[in-house]
Amino acid sequence: MEIRATSEDADLSDATLIVGVLAENQPAPGAEDALAQAHPTLLELAKFEGKTGQVLTLPHSVAKAVVFVGLGEEAGFESIRAGTGNAVRAVKTTRAVTNLNQIGVDGAVRAVVEGAALGGYQFREYKTEGEPLALQTLELIEGDEEAMGETLITTDATNLARDWVNTPALDKAPEELARRIEEAATEAGLAVEVWDELRIVDEKLGALLGVAAGSDRPPRLVIIEHTPDEPAAHLGLVGKGITFDSGGLSIKTAQYMEEMKDDMSGAAVVTAATIAIARLGLPIGVTTVVPLTDNAVGGNATRPGDVLRPVAGPTIEVLNTDAEGRLILADGLGIVRRYEPDMIVDVATLTGAAHVALGDKVAAVFASDEEVASSILLAASRAGEHFWELPLFEDYKKAMESDIADLKNISGGRYGGAITAALFLSSYVDDAKWAHLDIAGPARSRETSGEHVKGASGVGVRTLVELARSMTPPS
Repeated sequence: MEIRATSEDADLSDATLIVGVLAENQPAPGAEDALAQAHPTLLELAKFEGKTGQVLTLPHSVAKAVVFVGLGEEAGFESIRAGTGNAVRAVKTTRAVTNLNQIGVDGAVRAVVEGAALGGYQFREYKTEGEPLALQTLELIEGDEEAMGETLITTDATNLARDWVNTPALDKAPEELARRIEEAATEAGLAVEVWDELRIVDEKLGALLGVAAGSDRPPRLVIIEHTPDEPAAHLGLVGKGITFDSGGLSIKTAQYMEEMKDDMSGAAVVTAATIAIARLGLPIGVTTVVPLTDNAVGGNATRPGDVLRPVAGPTIEVLNTDAEGRLILADGLGIVRRYEPDMIVDVATLTGAAHVALGDKVAAVFASDEEVASSILLAASRAGEHFWELPLFEDYKKAMESDIADLKNISGGRYGGAITAALFLSSYVDDAKWAHLDIAGPARSRETSGEHVKGASGVGVRTLVELARSMTPPS
C-alpha cells in the first residue's frame, strides 16, 4: 500500500473517505459533514455508536463511500492508530483519503501511518486463493511528509520482521535466513559479516554448536554494523535465531511445536530495527549479533547432562535441551561484548513463563539497573508497544548452580522461569549496561484487530528504534 499526503481540496470521486467518530456518535474534528449526511436510522440499525473498534461503511455524496471509525470516549494516539488499521481493511476501493491525521493529538500522523501500514499488512507468499487487500493508496489530507516518511521506515522494518517470522521453517534454514538478512542489511548500507560453521568452530562458540549439533542444517552467525560518523553512542543488539525449535531430545509435544517457526523472532526484530536505524540516519553506532540454528532431534544432538563451553563466560550443564535460546544468546552476548557497546539489549522469544505471566500482548523487560530499565520502558511507551519490567532477583540464581559445571541451563523448579532465564543471561554480560526483552507472548498476534494482524507481530522493532533515538543528543 502506498501512503502519501494530499491537499485539502482533493478529488474524492473515486475514493473512500475515512473519518473518526467519538462515543455516542459525536464527530471527531473533521467528521462533522460526513456524520451529518449519515441517516440516524442507518447508524442505529448498524448498532454503530462510535465505540472503540467499530467500523461502518455508508454511501457518501462526494466520495464513493465513507468509513466511520469508532474512536471511543476520547481520541488518542492508540485509538487513531487502531481505528486506521480497522478502516483500511474495510475499504473496498483502491484509493482512500483520510483526515484522521488532523485530529489534535500528539503524533496523529504517525498513528495513522502506523495503523495503515501495519493494519494493512498481508503475508500472501503461499496463498493461492483469497483476495488481497483492496486498498492500494491511502492519502492523508495535509499530511506532514517528513513525519510520514520517518514512520514508514519503521513500519517497513516491522513488516520485514513479520515476513521473516511468518516464513515457514522449511524455507528459512540458517544459511538461507542469513542470506536474506545479509541482502536486506547490505541494501540499507550496513556492513555485514556471516560466519559459517567452520568459522563458528574456529571462534569456539560452543553453546551455539551444542544447540546446532542435532540438525543437518548448519548454523550461522551474522554480525551487522551501523557506523555513522562521530556516533553519539554505541548500542549492541543480540537476537535469538532458532529457525525451528523441536525442543531437541527434550522434545516438545506437537501442540507446542506448531508455532516454533516463530522462535527466530528476536533475530528478525534486532535485524529489522538496525536497518531502520540506519535508514533514519540516527547517529548511533549499532553492532547487531544474530546466532542462527535449528534445535533439532538427531543422532548427534546434545544430550541432557552434556556440558557446553560458550565463547566467554561460565560453562553450562544442559539439563533440558528445550531451554536452548539462552544457550545461543550466551554466545551472541559473548561476541557483542567484544565491540564494547555502551548498552546491550537482547531480544528473544525465550520463556513460556513470561507468556504466562504477562499474556499475549505484553513483553517482559529485565535490566541491569533502573536507568536501563527506564530507557527501555520510555522507548516502548513512545513506540506504542507494551513492555513491563520484571525483577532480576539474585537469590533465584542459586537454583542454577551445577555440580559439574558453572551453571545449569534450567533451575529445575516450576516457578519463576522468566526470571531465572534472565539471570542466566546476566552471567554473560559482566558489568555491562544490559537489558533482556522476552517477547514470547506478543511476538505473535492471535487475532486481527487495529494495527495487529494475525501472525507475526514484529514487536520490539519500534521500541529499539525509539531507544536509539533517545540515545541521540538533541540538536
